[in-house]
Amino acid sequence: MSTEPPPPPGSGEPPEDDPFRKQPPPGQSEGQGPGSPYDTPYGGSQPPPPSYGGGPYGAGGDPDGGGGPHGGGPYDGGAGGYPADPLAGMPPLADSGKRTLARIIDMILVGIVVALLTWAFGVSEYQMDGDRITAGRSFVQSLVAAVLFVAYDTLLIAKSGQTLGMKWLGMRVANLSDGATPSAQTSLLRALVLWVPFAFCCACIWTVICGGWSYFDKPYKQGLHDKAAKTVVVSTKA
Repeated sequence: MSTEPPPPPGSGEPPEDDPFRKQPPPGQSEGQGPGSPYDTPYGGSQPPPPSYGGGPYGAGGDPDGGGGPHGGGPYDGGAGGYPADPLAGMPPLADSGKRTLARIIDMILVGIVVALLTWAFGVSEYQMDGDRITAGRSFVQSLVAAVLFVAYDTLLIAKSGQTLGMKWLGMRVANLSDGATPSAQTSLLRALVLWVPFAFCCACIWTVICGGWSYFDKPYKQGLHDKAAKTVVVSTKA
């Protein structure tokens, strides 16, 4: 039995009993393996594998012959220490269209709470006085929106990897490196990148750019917030 104490809460390490965490393949101990595509190449301190000739996709030099992040070849995590596909062992990536719909659901849910709170405390987006329209209190409403959106995303994703919209549509956020539920720090970083620009400026433009990035990103379908947090969104439905 190990005498090492468990990591303190919020240390950034996913719990060992996380049911979504990828397990190492037979014969490979915990802490070894492909890891994240953001890790150092060749497995860190391991020397690069010997060259057997051919192109960068293997001996045959065929780019369709299993090379790259989704196939075999030099990226298959073999004895040479190349990182294998980090998505191996994970469910398929979630559809970008469903991700957009889940985000709209979340925006509606949190937006209702923001509207009720700002109404209850007398904070309105605009104040009208005859022909004069001032937005003196709009900053307060934006601040309330930012806090609530960030708190909503951070707490729910750190707890289960899912916001309500994601849960209803069958998807979850996972660490790209190991498939585990993101830590509180990772969830907070992801939420800050997504919601702070949305709340304080260019809401529609930032939503389209940040979330819409997943429609074109290859091979992990990450939004800009996913790239910042090194996460992916995967399906929970077969």
